[in-house]
Amino acid sequence: MLSFSEGKFDIAVIGAGHAGCEAALASARLGLKTVMLTLNLDSIAFMACNPSVGGTAKGHLVREIDALGGQMAINADNTALQTRMLNEGKGEAVQCLRAQCDKNAYHREMKRTLENCENLRIIQGEATEILTENGRVCGVLTDYGGIIECRAVIVATGVYLNAETITGEIRKKSGPSGFAPANKLTESLVKLGFKVRRFKTGTPARLDGRTVDFGKCQKQDGGNVPAFSFIHSAPPQNKLPCYITYTNSSTHKIILDNLSRAPLYNGEINSTGPRYCPSVETKVVRFKDKERHQIFLEPEGADTNEVYVQGMSTSMPHDIQIEMYRSVEGLEHSDIMRYAYAIEYDCVDTLDIYPTLEFKKVAGLYTAGQINGTSGYEEAAAQGLVAGINAAFGLLGREPLILGRDEAYIGVMIDDLVTKGADEPYRMMTSRAEYSIQLRQDTADLRLTPKVIDTPLISDERRKIFEERQRACAEAKRILDGRPESGLLAEFSAKYGLQGGTGATYADLIRRGAKIVDLCEFFGILEGYGADVIKTAETTAKYDGYIKKCLQQIERAKKLEEKKLPPDMDYGAIGGLRLEAREKLGRVRPLTLGQAGRIPGVNPADVTVLMVWLATNK
Repeated sequence: MLSFSEGKFDIAVIGAGHAGCEAALASARLGLKTVMLTLNLDSIAFMACNPSVGGTAKGHLVREIDALGGQMAINADNTALQTRMLNEGKGEAVQCLRAQCDKNAYHREMKRTLENCENLRIIQGEATEILTENGRVCGVLTDYGGIIECRAVIVATGVYLNAETITGEIRKKSGPSGFAPANKLTESLVKLGFKVRRFKTGTPARLDGRTVDFGKCQKQDGGNVPAFSFIHSAPPQNKLPCYITYTNSSTHKIILDNLSRAPLYNGEINSTGPRYCPSVETKVVRFKDKERHQIFLEPEGADTNEVYVQGMSTSMPHDIQIEMYRSVEGLEHSDIMRYAYAIEYDCVDTLDIYPTLEFKKVAGLYTAGQINGTSGYEEAAAQGLVAGINAAFGLLGREPLILGRDEAYIGVMIDDLVTKGADEPYRMMTSRAEYSIQLRQDTADLRLTPKVIDTPLISDERRKIFEERQRACAEAKRILDGRPESGLLAEFSAKYGLQGGTGATYADLIRRGAKIVDLCEFFGILEGYGADVIKTAETTAKYDGYIKKCLQQIERAKKLEEKKLPPDMDYGAIGGLRLEAREKLGRVRPLTLGQAGRIPGVNPADVTVLMVWLATNK
């Protein structure tokens, strides 16, 4: 095949899923000439699974993406069908926004944004080889012979690498929803030094909503909750409801009677699947004593009758799927429009990448999204944004953006990936963050926007909104730290049955159980402040003691993070290190003493040995 030049670019992004979109937009907005290569223009930002954004811990990621100038939050707000706040009965640290989005509208909106972004070109085609010269990226070869010359490459291929779908006895070379797979790039990645593994995920059937008896199901309306994006002052409008139903003993019997035809149990599937989002057959087998499992019926869009059946992901044969879905209350006469399937795909070992998401063995080569072994649109988008920023920063000569575990959920996720690796599809959870009280979703902009406020990622409009909110939050905190007049304080305490003597601040009253709405009404404070500012000020006051304790823990941890480890350190030559520690340290090659201590297999005694070595080998 004759080759030809597709042009010269600064950065090439392979893939146009949620990671690829954020990566391409970030690098282009930072002024780098960018090209995005996709197998199919119709799959840009495609939601192959549930068309929802956010959820537990994932909502935090979306807010952080927005704070750093990403696109996902804006797109979710603009295409939301229903929004809710999860975990409202729990503390603010684990409360998370979630939006059910319009699948087709989300794709169209993101495609429009990309097409109208300066410095960005989109090409439909398959990447077959990453070209290098002297240990550094120099281009990408396409399946039609095009050579894209570039100085950096971001691989964001999602679940398309050597993808195969499995339904019962049928296995097909296919990407999600019938899109073509990428069959040639894995070989190039292996030659470059990547260790490749095989992961699996799955999706449930889509039903014709006209054949579902929603009257037998529990209706679930949206709530009056804030928008994802900090630039949107009004909450998204709730347009369509969701519904809840349950599996039953008949459903479970159908599954158990047909396990011999289930690819997960007959040996057809051997790859590693997501532990936190199991198939319905896995749930039935694993939890045999559970009488029923919750199922959510969620709209796929305003312009379609397709209904997503969350909680019933499966790879059972088509005939069993019909029986299984129709055994559920409300679905007795349902028609399947798209059958469920499992999908296997190639991904890489993330111990081979730096916290910048750059590959350790080839300069200028970055990976982001499900190729890094993660699951979920939000995890992918967050990595894509960081990879795009760091690829651009690297070419611009700026210091990389590396977020700490104390700064962002994004920092927690990336640190987990590059320090611990992913032996199964990685999903972000609030329990993974040791400083969750410091990483609330309402403070994402206050924590992260200052890190990129001097770049084109933050538009003039966004900068103005941020600076006003930052000022208002600081002023609101000062007001709550003030003291009311003693007579009014006594009157308020008596009226609302609060304990405490004189001299209490408004913040003290909040910690004693007073509601901010009552304080504002009784004392006439915080007039003219937005609801988001008041909520942030109230939460900060309520958890002040915990926040101070958290900051002390962060300061202690930073002392280890500040101690840098040489990248070429010979751990085998350090006496006192256990054999397992030498092996693990040599594999991961941590950048700091703090990162070394988080590596599985490296214990506190090993960290002490490294501290002594650093002290004696300055």
